[in-house]
Amino acid sequence: MKKLQILISLLATLSCISQSKTDKLTQPIIEEGKKLYQSEMASWYGTDIFLAKYTAKEKIGGYFSYSENDKSKCIFFSKEEKPKVIGIITFDATFDVNKATTLIEERTFTKNELDYYTLRENSKKALQKDTLIKNYNNSKLNLIPLISNGEKKVYILTGPNVNGVVLLGNDYVLNFDKNNNFISRKALHKNLIPIQYKKDQTDVETMHNHQAETGDFITATDICTLMLYEKFANWKNHIVLSKNYASIWNCKTNELQIITAEAFNKMFEKKEK
Repeated sequence: MKKLQILISLLATLSCISQSKTDKLTQPIIEEGKKLYQSEMASWYGTDIFLAKYTAKEKIGGYFSYSENDKSKCIFFSKEEKPKVIGIITFDATFDVNKATTLIEERTFTKNELDYYTLRENSKKALQKDTLIKNYNNSKLNLIPLISNGEKKVYILTGPNVNGVVLLGNDYVLNFDKNNNFISRKALHKNLIPIQYKKDQTDVETMHNHQAETGDFITATDICTLMLYEKFANWKNHIVLSKNYASIWNCKTNELQIITAEAFNKMFEKKEK
């Protein structure tokens, strides 16, 4: 996408909006996006490790992941009316599988684990009743429970079942009360945005647009998906353009820069000439 090639060094010459203002608005989004990423990474690698080591696969009822004290855990539970923990895979911040620890034991859920388990199960029930949540061919819906800052949520992301494509959009957030009861559902992007990639491409810059209902800035789900796939796709930057702002996600450093949509469009026009 040559038209999207942007020299980040030019940003220093642009008239930007107050960084402190945008930092206050976007920092919670970044933090939430990275928490979703940590959960998904623990699930990705945790399932591979556990299935390779746990022989009684018929007893596995499911799994969920969460982060705690700079560690990310993937919890596996049994297929019973009252499930129990049957194994835990724990990762440090690097997600190096060689450093992961495996604990195979049967025990009851801790209170925190029970909350995550209940959120996941209640979200599945809500999903079965919700006819507005879309399913697309060659994709699957991934449920990511998140307990943070006194809020209980389950994010739903659409993941690809085929290689060579990153799927953004068709994502949702389910909100729950303190007792893990479903309250409401919100669609984040109302459409699915597939972006093809080839492994032999390097320093690629990609882009998608936000409609007003999605918001001015990159979403936590955008950040999660980009962090999961950016290295496979060899992307340099991804731009999210809304009516008012351009969110530029650096796929090499996992940092976000915000400029006005006006400044972005002027820069784009300049590069087109």
